[in-house]
Amino acid sequence: MDLIAAVDSEVIIKPSETVLVPTALRIELPEGFEAQVRPRSGLAIKHQIGILNSPGTIDSDYRGEVKVIMTNFGKQPFAVCRGDRIAQMVIHRYARVEWVEVESLEETARGRGGFGHTGVSSIRGATK
Repeated sequence: MDLIAAVDSEVIIKPSETVLVPTALRIELPEGFEAQVRPRSGLAIKHQIGILNSPGTIDSDYRGEVKVIMTNFGKQPFAVCRGDRIAQMVIHRYARVEWVEVESLEETARGRGGFGHTGVSSIRGATK
């Protein structure tokens, strides 16, 4: 679902600036659910506007206003006006886990390889 800016007047986000934008939305989620706040692709590609802490998590026990942490990664100021669609929110079910400390982990083909370990493209071939 879209999240809408609930600013009283136009808010200008200067280049390299981060602003907390209100939505006037408060939600009550059942236990076992979270809301994830995500950026809008159009704002990212057209205006270089992103959301820090993305996806941002809203826990089921939070009762305050949903706000969006918007950052201007571009070179031009960006105006946020009342009613603008500034982010998206997805409701997601999650599972609670119980952590168990162990002496070792099962081996896999990938092992400890990470951060680019599997390569960029299947056309170029994976690097291992």
